[in-house]
Amino acid sequence: MTDQASDVDVVVIGGGQAGLATSYFLARRGHTGAGDQVVLDRGPGPGGAWQRVWRSVRLISPAAYTRLPGLAWERPGLPPPDGPEVAGYFARYERHFALPVRRPVVVRSVRNDGPGVEETRDTPLLVETDAGTWRARAVVNATGTWDRPFVPAVPGRRSFAGRQLHAAGYHAPEGFAGARVVVVGGGNSAAQILAELSEVTDTVWVTRRPPELRSTAPTEADLVAVTDQVAQRVAAGLPLRSVVSYTGISRTPAVRAAERRGALAALPMFDRITAGGVAWADGRTERADVILWATGFRPVLAHLGPLRLRDPRGGIRLVGTRTAPDPRVHLVGYGPSASMISAHRAAAAAAREVLAERTARV
Repeated sequence: MTDQASDVDVVVIGGGQAGLATSYFLARRGHTGAGDQVVLDRGPGPGGAWQRVWRSVRLISPAAYTRLPGLAWERPGLPPPDGPEVAGYFARYERHFALPVRRPVVVRSVRNDGPGVEETRDTPLLVETDAGTWRARAVVNATGTWDRPFVPAVPGRRSFAGRQLHAAGYHAPEGFAGARVVVVGGGNSAAQILAELSEVTDTVWVTRRPPELRSTAPTEADLVAVTDQVAQRVAAGLPLRSVVSYTGISRTPAVRAAERRGALAALPMFDRITAGGVAWADGRTERADVILWATGFRPVLAHLGPLRLRDPRGGIRLVGTRTAPDPRVHLVGYGPSASMISAHRAAAAAAREVLAERTARV
């Protein structure tokens, strides 16, 4: 046992949209006391990843469809909100419902309460952080993906003499003027960053598969179909696929303008990186001062490693929001609920399942 641990019924890890929505639904079901729930967020302030996105990022879906549960967000006649505005809405949401968010708190591991303790549905979980330890009956993981940017292993990466950065570290195009930039990635982020970089400098676009640009934004039916497909993979314990593999790239006004300039002619993925650029097996080379990896993110789940939740096929199998190997742990904002449109539905389900389990034990 860990005597110094703070006892709480439910720990929610992550204070972005999924974590806040989960906390809201727990509170609606009566979990409002100090010992009922706590939300642990590693960010310096409210907003989740939205407080760190690059300057031109806009919420694609209308705010009325992607607001958090219980608090209106009407913006008639206004352009889509940017990162600071979304983060500001999250901050208002926390204050309005007095959600029990603690930050900045970095969760280091989640494990069973004590060495050698055999896991049962009644065994508490220990959530170990840089701000202390919490002992909980259930954990809802809502950590998203932003803190785990993915860069593929490509021969020669360490030999490159220029600058390399991931889209997570990109802010605005002005600092790249005069530099030749190779943008790697076939998703919406890559297309949007390339579109604005190509206005100020020379760019090369590289994608693993030929990019598919949509003439129209995904409809609600499209998004539901995508959610269903992702849910099938999660139920089978398979690794997650990129969102763009389902939806294609949206032709925003900036992307259309880049198409007209001829900036979106994609090359296939290069085979190696050299000191001065990138190279293909057929002998083609492209000079580069900067390689910008818009290659996506992976779920932030390393802190759950001690619980051994991962399926042999590479994913984490879910039953509802519960992880199949351990019903004490719920994932929200993972797989089919990794969007503002779907996260609040999964959050409601997680709160309902967590508290139903508690009732069944009483």
